[in-house]
Amino acid sequence: MSKITIDGIDISILKENGEDYISLTDMIKAKDGDFFVTDWNRNTLEFLSVWEGFNNSHFNYGEFDLIKSEAGLNSFKISVKESAEKTGAIGIIAKAGRYGGTYAHKDIAFEFGTWISLTFKLYLIKEFQRLKEEESKRLGSEWDFRRYLAKANYRIHTDAIKDKLKELENIIPTEKSKQIYNNEAELLNYALFNFTAQEWKKQNPKEALQGLNPRDLADAHELIVMSNLESLNALMIRENIKKEERLKRLRQEAIHQLKSLRASNYTLAQIESPFTKAEIHTTGSPTFNDTLKGLISVPPPPNKEGKKKK
Repeated sequence: MSKITIDGIDISILKENGEDYISLTDMIKAKDGDFFVTDWNRNTLEFLSVWEGFNNSHFNYGEFDLIKSEAGLNSFKISVKESAEKTGAIGIIAKAGRYGGTYAHKDIAFEFGTWISLTFKLYLIKEFQRLKEEESKRLGSEWDFRRYLAKANYRIHTDAIKDKLKELENIIPTEKSKQIYNNEAELLNYALFNFTAQEWKKQNPKEALQGLNPRDLADAHELIVMSNLESLNALMIRENIKKEERLKRLRQEAIHQLKSLRASNYTLAQIESPFTKAEIHTTGSPTFNDTLKGLISVPPPPNKEGKKKK
């Protein structure tokens, strides 16, 4: 059993089958109110569902969908423990005894931290890295903050695109699929950085030749926001929201989240990009309309009525 401390709150971490599980019971002390899974935001619930899909062949999607559909309703409350029992989830476990409580796999716990607050999530991941650095000195292991954030929600995002492409496999040519994946990534780049990777390469040819891209130069705040945007965009893709509306919402969310994180006085010295930003030049587009029109993004499903008319 290990512990980290955030704003005076001790948070327990235990090992289960070689994986780190973080106490949600301790984490929730940072947020007022009761602890019900149906109070979580949709992004967190979507993350939990996808994580179980990747790691648990016995996960009960039907039961989980019922719980998710009731999320946010005052008339329906279910604890994390009850939810895990009904769905067969393995990412969340309950422990009794001295260090009893509800624990979640670190991937889920970090996402749960977003539900508490963006700043809390930053503190949680940074303190977890500090713990891992201490362990590495003793055990020779390694856990990298930047590497984790870079891939945290990447698969959730790409799987949302893949699922939609399967629905449209008779409409979208196979050769266009790769371009759609790339353009969805560019949509996120513009939402966060105010320029696409292609625009950045033209402005920074030397760095591009070194194999660098805007995300390599992103600071910890930007990496956290990018991870959150991937989760949000995946959710909107599944809901068939048009790319124009998705970009607008992603951009608003990026600005809001960065503003919140920038207000934090938490030190980021140990988790900044290893590449200097001093020599990097970026020029954001005055408008993304032209670029957006050129992107082949995930389209909405075909209009069945429209097909009949034809």
